[in-house]
Amino acid sequence: MSNTITGNTNCIISPIRRKRFQIQGYDRFTDSELYDYRLGLRFAYFLCGSLVLLGMIFENLWILTSAFIIAFFGSFLLRHPFDYLYNYAIRYLIHKPVLPFRTVQGRFACGIATVWTAIIIYFFYFGHISLGFIAGGILILLAVLVSIFDICIPSMIYNFLFRRT
Repeated sequence: MSNTITGNTNCIISPIRRKRFQIQGYDRFTDSELYDYRLGLRFAYFLCGSLVLLGMIFENLWILTSAFIIAFFGSFLLRHPFDYLYNYAIRYLIHKPVLPFRTVQGRFACGIATVWTAIIIYFFYFGHISLGFIAGGILILLAVLVSIFDICIPSMIYNFLFRRT
């Protein structure tokens, strides 16, 4: 189902896309708000996944460590570190509103990414390059799913473990 424009900036998202945002904890927003936030909510996942990819391509522990640190801060701050870049620069270029605070599901996802990135760093540091690429490939796949399709597997895990309704 494609997006339907209903006025100048009010857009309706598909029921599937709405459900995916609800899984991520963004269940108190209108379709129009979610439509405006969609790029910004994906921005941090895209950049973190890109950092991990670069770290793997160059087998560079400094790049991987920076991805680890960013994910670590994203796991407990109300705004992901890359949300600040989006809110104070990018959004002005694309004329979008300030992003809402990250949900507990999003912070949980960053916590998983923190641990996963530590595992990747461990593998690369101790010379287990193949295992590092396998673990990194899985993390990048998860980042691609949420960056493009809004499918956040860690949010699903969080909801299964903690939001039984």
